[in-house]
Amino acid sequence: MITLDANPFPFAFALPHTALVIIDMQRDFIEPGGFGETLGNDVSLLSAIVPACAAVLAAWRNAGGLVVHTRESHRPDLADCPPAKRDRGNPHLRIGDVGPMGRILVAGEPGNQIIDALAPVAGETVIDKPGKGAFYATPLHELLRQAGVTHLLFMGVTTEVCVQTSMREANDRGFDCLLLEDCTESYFPAFKAAAVEMMRAQGAIVGWTAPSGLLLQALGEAAQACVAPQG
Repeated sequence: MITLDANPFPFAFALPHTALVIIDMQRDFIEPGGFGETLGNDVSLLSAIVPACAAVLAAWRNAGGLVVHTRESHRPDLADCPPAKRDRGNPHLRIGDVGPMGRILVAGEPGNQIIDALAPVAGETVIDKPGKGAFYATPLHELLRQAGVTHLLFMGVTTEVCVQTSMREANDRGFDCLLLEDCTESYFPAFKAAAVEMMRAQGAIVGWTAPSGLLLQALGEAAQACVAPQG
């Protein structure tokens, strides 16, 4: 077992039964010219977490942990994007419109891809989700159960929308969840702060939170213990 000194109390997990879930680290949200910027947001706030996310991903892969990537994406005909989602706000480009990186949030388009620094490798699960939550209209729940997963570590964007929704969905499905605080971000820092507090309130009502440094240290110690001479 690996135990992190998390908030509001320690979070213990077994590596073979835990998955790292990376929410929507896509070009459309992270890079200039994507959907996030068309909504009037400063995407540099989100790109700032990429180094921390990359460090966690590398360490998790090195430990042999299960990795799940999600992408918010829609069919080219937008049959899975209801007007209640597409027609919100007053952006100059909407979901499905052609932007600098292709059609926004449409499967297969350049902007819909995960950024290079966190790109999936062979064997890692990629979930295309039409909603905010990672479990809605996707096979994620069954895939995790088949893999014997009971615990989830979350990172990605944005904290108060797709990350929080996915954690709440996971909690309702019986998974114990931890959010890596410095590996998630919002276009609105106050929203991130509020979401983090809500998730860990009332004795981890949705889940735990912890800085990624604690996870990296624990994984490093576990690796050293595996190679230490016996006797």
